Amino acid sequence: MDKRAFDAKTDRIVTVTLDPNTITSVDPDEVHEWRIATYDLVDTNKFYPARVSAKGPYALHLSIIGNHVVLDVRDPVDFSPIAAHYLSLTPFRGLIRDYFRIRESYYEAIRSASTFQIEAVDMGRRGLHNQAAELLIERLDNKLVMDLETARRLFTLICAIQPYAARVSERDSELPTVLFVCSMNSVRSPIAAALARKHFPGRLIARSAGVRSGKADHFVHQVMEEIGIDMSVHTPHTMDELMASRFDLVVTLAPDAKKAVLERGLEAGEMLHWDIPDPSEVEGQRATVLAAYRDLREDLDARLLKTLPQFLAGAGQEV
Repeated sequence: MDKRAFDAKTDRIVTVTLDPNTITSVDPDEVHEWRIATYDLVDTNKFYPARVSAKGPYALHLSIIGNHVVLDVRDPVDFSPIAAHYLSLTPFRGLIRDYFRIRESYYEAIRSASTFQIEAVDMGRRGLHNQAAELLIERLDNKLVMDLETARRLFTLICAIQPYAARVSERDSELPTVLFVCSMNSVRSPIAAALARKHFPGRLIARSAGVRSGKADHFVHQVMEEIGIDMSVHTPHTMDELMASRFDLVVTLAPDAKKAVLERGLEAGEMLHWDIPDPSEVEGQRATVLAAYRDLREDLDARLLKTLPQFLAGAGQEV
């Protein structure tokens, strides 16, 4: 493929998000590792999807399906899809194992070894990263174009999230499924889904979607960070992007969401409608707006803690 020169303004990733249903952990050290890896990738990269007309910069959304990492390239403003590619983890298994082995050797060397030993381990680590980066570029040839340093940083992020690649896919899972729908999947429905996952980990699959695609909301990040939930991983999705057409429970959170779900013909074992005000429409000083977002968070929290135990009991789970 005839690769063009990178444009520093457009050929780069400016946002990285992780799918909270397939890449999830309650271990703060693991979450911290994800954050460092995503920060490093966003901080310095050269990247563009091949064979598309869309111009950058780009958002990159990662999820895990079976033995594949899905590299989903999107518009960073409205998160509309641009290109998506499935990367098999099989060719990287040995390199990933070596990555963790060398990483532990490096940490051990820092604690107890001489400068010479630290440099030797670090040289081995750099060599492994280069080998993995070259393989990544080869496997994504004519799909996603990046330089060696970007591929190195992307490989580090893949290593951080890959332990969860063996999770049962949603299609094969027997866990009850819940879909939350609001207008733009920016505030109400993602908060509801995140709270559901927090309170009932491993007991349900919670998805969220919007009638249309919105933008990431930084007030959401702040008020959810206050209760230990990282919402920077959220990417707004529309109902058109849902993989499933049937859910055990569908909860609509806005009048247009209720209408859209009915018109779309989504199948649901049970359907609820909660008329929840949108705090993004509140005007005033920052403190006033934040208070509205916190009120939304607490309202949804109370509703979920009242409703979901009954739902799970009906799905055959002990509460």
